[in-house]
Amino acid sequence: MTQFKLVVLVAVVALVLVGLNSVFYTVDEREKAIVIQFGQVIRDDDEAGLHFKLPLVQDVRYFDSRILTLDAEPQRYLTKEKKSVVVDSFVKWRILDTLTYYLRVQGDEVRARARLQTLVNSGLRDEFGKRTLHEVVSGDRAKIMEILAVNTDKSAREFGITVVDVRLQRVDLPAEVSQSVYQRMEAERTRIAKELRAQGAEVAEKIEAEAERKRDIMVAEAYRDAERTRGEGDAKAASTYARAFKRNPEFYSLYRSLNAYQESFNKKEDIMIVDPSSEFFKYLKQK
Repeated sequence: MTQFKLVVLVAVVALVLVGLNSVFYTVDEREKAIVIQFGQVIRDDDEAGLHFKLPLVQDVRYFDSRILTLDAEPQRYLTKEKKSVVVDSFVKWRILDTLTYYLRVQGDEVRARARLQTLVNSGLRDEFGKRTLHEVVSGDRAKIMEILAVNTDKSAREFGITVVDVRLQRVDLPAEVSQSVYQRMEAERTRIAKELRAQGAEVAEKIEAEAERKRDIMVAEAYRDAERTRGEGDAKAASTYARAFKRNPEFYSLYRSLNAYQESFNKKEDIMIVDPSSEFFKYLKQK
């Protein structure tokens, strides 16, 4: 095969491929396609697979048929009490009617997102304006998302879009308001803490006073019992001494005198000045 024939063969193969590419087109499962002829849509319901079109006359436009996400910047809205809140939301949406989508927004995803964002903002503005701050932050949050999803989907179908879901990620106060709210919350918590500490101190004082009262009672009762026992012991000792004295008074007198001598002259340096004729030396003078 000469070089000229090889070039001709390659050119023929290229022309055939270009011809096939201009005649056939494929639609992916993740796509929707429309066929346009002289600016008019002639087909918009092609299934996934290989399809035929007229070369040079018809053109194919493709659109993403998957569920898409619209995650816009947080926006400010006013509640029923005219209080400002910052809302961060996102929308899940997809193309429902390819022909309507193409005719209403020219198949432009950026334009479709802008229209959808306008619908969501309008819905949020209406729903937040009907509710108080407490309701939008906690109580009615799920209800707001449900209403928004239904209403936004109904309006979005006019330009070939269906809304799968609307979610509120965050509902916050503006930064300048949040600081004052946090300060009020801190002051309130400080006040509650002081009240609790005061109540605790009061209870502690009551417990301490009750403990001291019980201690004083216990000490008094112990002293009473000790004095009673001591008195009983002294009485018993006196009774014993009395009985011993009655048995032999002279011996008892001698015994007491000896104890007195022992206590009086316990140390060498002890000095006692007593009249020698006193009763104290009665037994020392006897022979």
